[in-house]
Amino acid sequence: MTKIAIIDYGLGNLRSVIRGLEKAGAQAVITCDAGEIAAADGLVLPGVGAFCEGMEQLGPLRETVTGSARSVPLLGICLGMQMLMETSEEHGLHKGLGLIPGSVCRFARTLGFKIPHMGWNSLEVTMSDHPLFSGFSEEEYVYFVHSFYADTAPEYTLTRTHYICPFASSVANGNTFGVQFHPEKSGAVGLRLLKNFIDLC
Repeated sequence: MTKIAIIDYGLGNLRSVIRGLEKAGAQAVITCDAGEIAAADGLVLPGVGAFCEGMEQLGPLRETVTGSARSVPLLGICLGMQMLMETSEEHGLHKGLGLIPGSVCRFARTLGFKIPHMGWNSLEVTMSDHPLFSGFSEEEYVYFVHSFYADTAPEYTLTRTHYICPFASSVANGNTFGVQFHPEKSGAVGLRLLKNFIDLC
């Protein structure tokens, strides 16, 4: 059975993520142990909160995560996806893990739109042949909660979503993946994505 390490750095819905992965067929463990992370078949970096706090909390595990991502698949969820990027403008300019080129930007305040972007919204799959989105239809709905979004080039964008502006709602660079939405809160669609990720490990 595929062993997935959920990286525990003090932020994130860890229990709901582990339930989702177990339901999708993985043997999942919540850990902050560098050895256990390095030994896993795949990694999940969840997260809820501010970018700078996430990077600070990750602390010494940064090198473990970036090193392991060279050899095993890594999935960032919500804040975890944003932390994969090079920089974020949240509460000043901060450096991310740099695993995916691009930056994290704040949604512009726009009449008629609430920030954070919260609730169900659709995915426009831009790389239909990518295995992470195998079995997805042209328009699937998933659950979002975020005030910042990833700005990256088309070659790293797996799906787009429109809210205030079109943004990358999932990204990839090699075997590093990120989703801005919460698959563990997105019903059957989110479960399908987690199964696809496990199959990549």
